[in-house]
Amino acid sequence: MEPKEVYLSKPWLKYYPEGVPHTVEAPETTVQELFDSMADKYAKKTALVFYGKKISYKELKASANRFAAALTALGVKKGDTVSLYLLNCPQYVIAYFGALKTGAKITPISPVYTSKEVRHQLTDSQAKTVVCEDMLYENIERSGVELDNVILSNIGDFLPKLKKLFGKTALTKAYQGRAAPSPEKIKQAGLHTFMDLLKKHAPDPPNVQMNPKEDLAALPYTGGTTGLPKAAMLTHYNLVSLQKQVISFWPFMEEGNETVIAFLPFFHIYGQVLLMLGALTQGHTIVLFTTPDLDDILEAIERYRASAFYGVPTLYEYLKEHEKTDRVNWKRMKAIVCGADTLHDSTIQGWERRTGTQILEGYGMTETTAVSHTTPPDRPKPGSFGVPIPNMSAAIIDVDGTEFKPVGEEGELILNGPNIMQGYWRRPDSLKEDFVEIDGELWLRTGDLVRMDEEGYFYFFDRKRDLIKHKGFSVFARHVEEALYGHPQVKAAGVVGIPDPKVGNIIKAYVVLQSEARGKISEEEIIQFCKDNMAHYKVPGIVEFRGELPKTDVGKVSRRELREEAEGS
Repeated sequence: MEPKEVYLSKPWLKYYPEGVPHTVEAPETTVQELFDSMADKYAKKTALVFYGKKISYKELKASANRFAAALTALGVKKGDTVSLYLLNCPQYVIAYFGALKTGAKITPISPVYTSKEVRHQLTDSQAKTVVCEDMLYENIERSGVELDNVILSNIGDFLPKLKKLFGKTALTKAYQGRAAPSPEKIKQAGLHTFMDLLKKHAPDPPNVQMNPKEDLAALPYTGGTTGLPKAAMLTHYNLVSLQKQVISFWPFMEEGNETVIAFLPFFHIYGQVLLMLGALTQGHTIVLFTTPDLDDILEAIERYRASAFYGVPTLYEYLKEHEKTDRVNWKRMKAIVCGADTLHDSTIQGWERRTGTQILEGYGMTETTAVSHTTPPDRPKPGSFGVPIPNMSAAIIDVDGTEFKPVGEEGELILNGPNIMQGYWRRPDSLKEDFVEIDGELWLRTGDLVRMDEEGYFYFFDRKRDLIKHKGFSVFARHVEEALYGHPQVKAAGVVGIPDPKVGNIIKAYVVLQSEARGKISEEEIIQFCKDNMAHYKVPGIVEFRGELPKTDVGKVSRRELREEAEGS
């Protein structure tokens, strides 16, 4: 069988868990309609728990309806862009569904963005209305973007009375003492407050006609690993379909019967789609955290008998050694999930020894509405991020062309399915540049280098842009990092290529040592370790020790920042 036919035959379907369908039908409905149906069905059930404060589905829907009415009164209409510049809090959820009920689309902004980054996203997304954490308003003001509406939200508004003071103090410290605008400033600048708008408006949302397959629901921005971040255009159908695809692959997650721990940021596609929407469009309860305080999180897992836990590799690496990890009955969990990056073997093994449970790995991107692959719970494979979920097609092609790669060979992953974005916002050429046409259908070029085995399981190698050309050899940064992690005293590592006219790229490794090894292990020792454990052309030419490495919003080592730093030095 030719490579193309192998991929199109979907060999992974043979290894789907029992009861998982090969395809699933997604209703042509909007995100807010899907939420409303759950809110009506589970009206009395708790939707959100926020530091002890419980909000029912009935209350959450009513608040979203009030906010929709408020936005309409402020002039927000179908097709507009509403930006959410918020921490995880009930206001985020209310504003999200409220904005969608007006026919607007959402663009979430990371709370750690600078005013320059905020300016780019507001300008590029053409947002005219911003729902902003009051402590972050300074960045909105500094951005200089002309806005129609700025709505300020205070983190304490939904905190229980006894925790309001503590919550405000903790957040003020976390955000370097930033203060919210004074009442005089709010009045002078013509700003609105979130709670005032909820109080002023009845739960009477507008009646807006929507086309789920054409109308956009969200403009999440990519991480900006190359150049400025760009927005993936996600329709209501993209988001609704993804929910149905994931649910069908995880039938053990029962509608209306799960409790999910949510500390991963909602501004990121992972937290937004899998946690927030995944829970609230299935009638689950979300135990919501603004900051990732592990002591509080571990306590909440037991107190609320959580059945699902979502994390990133750095978190599991920490938890496998954390003194309080054993206080949680992890075996009660139905799903312990890892996304945003791949787990190191040492983390997986350490976690399984410590807890006796398995982490379900997955793969996805902003452009795939968060997910395209996940691990079959009954048949995981070491090193694999799993198989495509129902309705997904996946293949591997040549990095520099469109030739299909044989099974077992590395190449660029391409994807096709109902959850694939419609292209990049305000970048019409993206359909030519970022997609490839096969038999009349467009497939997304992911930019990720992977391979597939004979059973249809996929294995990640590296980002195409992180491929290092050294003396004519192709070196995967990830391969070098994996070797470095094999050293017992290496805590973290990041590898980049530095342009050099003689060799193409010099391989540079940034290394964080375990605390007891700092000052005792030399650059030469690390290089010798690499020589003993990998091919000569992969060995770093430079090793630099650091106390810590820059991280992305979801905890991955930021090679982009390391590369920019190395090239600028």
